[in-house]
Amino acid sequence: MQLSDKLKRLETNLNVLKEVRDEIHSPEMLEQNIRYEWEVRYGLLESIQIVIDIACKISARFNLGNPSNYKECLELLAQHGYIDHNLMQNTTAMVGLRNLLVHEYTRLDRKRLLEYLDHLEDFHTFIREITAHFLPES
Repeated sequence: MQLSDKLKRLETNLNVLKEVRDEIHSPEMLEQNIRYEWEVRYGLLESIQIVIDIACKISARFNLGNPSNYKECLELLAQHGYIDHNLMQNTTAMVGLRNLLVHEYTRLDRKRLLEYLDHLEDFHTFIREITAHFLPES
């Protein structure tokens, strides 16, 4: 999948997550309607994975270094000026959420899960910064 396709998929995911966020008003709603919880979990998981895939692909393609984990791919993007340092910190926190979603999905607090929907702008910022560096202007 091309970089532009991944970014479009991420944008689509964010639109769906925003719709879900607008429908959910409490952590109890996640508990009462498992569909909401699945939408939030999978939407965040896939969105985070797209960010990771992009970061690691750019790191490898431009020989930015030898990352040993996903977080290091994002750190390399910041070190080379492709993303802002604050964005790097926020996106590396997303990697931690991804690990929770994959490995400890039964223990993730619903209130905390819902709070992650308040940080969708970090994904949008990632899209803007990657687009500015790697996609030609239309």
